[in-house]
Amino acid sequence: MIIKSMNLKNYRNYRELCIDFDPNTNIFYGDNAQGKTNILEAVYVSGTTKSHRSSKDRELIYFSEEEAHIRTLIEKRGIEHKIDMHLRKNKSKGIAIDGIPIKKASELFGIIHFVFFSPEDLNIIKNGPSERRRFLDMELCQLDKIYLHLLSSYNKIVLQRNRILKEMAFRSDYREVLDILDLQMVKYGTQVIKRRRHFTKELNDIIGRIHNQLTGGQEDMILEYESNTEEDFFADQLKRSMERDMKQKTSTTGPHRDDLSFSVNGIDIRRFGSQGQQRTAALSLKLSEIELVRKVIHDTPVLLLDDVLSELDGNRQNYLLNSIQDVQTMITCTGLDEFINHRFSINKVYRVTDGQVMMEN
Repeated sequence: MIIKSMNLKNYRNYRELCIDFDPNTNIFYGDNAQGKTNILEAVYVSGTTKSHRSSKDRELIYFSEEEAHIRTLIEKRGIEHKIDMHLRKNKSKGIAIDGIPIKKASELFGIIHFVFFSPEDLNIIKNGPSERRRFLDMELCQLDKIYLHLLSSYNKIVLQRNRILKEMAFRSDYREVLDILDLQMVKYGTQVIKRRRHFTKELNDIIGRIHNQLTGGQEDMILEYESNTEEDFFADQLKRSMERDMKQKTSTTGPHRDDLSFSVNGIDIRRFGSQGQQRTAALSLKLSEIELVRKVIHDTPVLLLDDVLSELDGNRQNYLLNSIQDVQTMITCTGLDEFINHRFSINKVYRVTDGQVMMEN
């Protein structure tokens, strides 16, 4: 699976941009705030409909314009596909695959598979549970369209339930509505839990080996899924938490409260790990993700590395670069020294300056 080319119009700081990507390594280098990350972001948006750093389409559009376009050509198992995305400030986005408009953005998921790694991901271990849930959900949604439907349905029900809880003080008849919502919450929530648990188990089977190699055999890591409730007891726990939910006016039970735990040599590194341990664990997580995606889709994902190398020491840089030799990779950085020093194979190099991209080799 590779991305062959991408055309941007009025996207972020790019008026017009056309890029032909190499099927192996593509380096985008230049000073900060020149537009390097915008390229990786556009690639990611073209396959997931979402930005990794913004929740609003209007923020992706050139400031003086009302619309932006992303046109991407991909090749999957020898077949080319075109993805056209039309971003609008005051309307929902329009998407077409091979010239055919799709009704739901979710239909795009699974056509391209990405592993995105940014400096913010190095904090996934020490930051709050919401970021770890987001990691789970983004990966599962790319791999499992049924999960995408289940999660979307579950999240809508939680929002409805929370709204009812806030209004119950004024509407006593809402208790019956709450009972109906609870049935739906359990229906979708139990499936979300099961799929998250299975995904985490598969990831844990890989991450232990990678982390042990990264640390020179010094650390053994175990990844575990921490469910807020067990599938079989979800309905009972919802009932038991009803009074508390009514008092707090929010849903306190369910997979929207789940977490991932990371233990190294028996120690919970979310709380007690050093910054170095947490960063190494985050790198292990991303490398494991690449391997798991390969296993599930029987193909390679596209790897997006956004200014990550400067955050890693030499040994971890080497391990990462050696692990991605057979994956189409797009890397942003401020200079080429890290690649020259490590004698890393570079296929295409682009210099990015104030929204202008020039190929240098």
